[in-house]
Amino acid sequence: MCLSVPMQVVALEADGALALVERHGRRERVNMLLVGPQPLGTWVLVALGFAKEVVEPEALALIEDALAALAASLDGDYDAAAHFADLGARS
Repeated sequence: MCLSVPMQVVALEADGALALVERHGRRERVNMLLVGPQPLGTWVLVALGFAKEVVEPEALALIEDALAALAASLDGDYDAAAHFADLGARS
């Protein structure tokens, strides 16, 4: 299984075919072939060295919440009420 992680475009290389992306101080060079050249500051989902999808701000917030829930679960500190607030709003 492969987990895609949101990362922010911080620099472009070549003709936009490659980009330097960053998340929490970790930088990685990724291929932008699947999403095309993106402006600096754009968030993309990255897996296996490829930017797979451009992430809109609303989706980014949900992904970050899910990743925080996963981290809390792995640390043994998961509180269901503290994560996935968007699911509680559904009826």
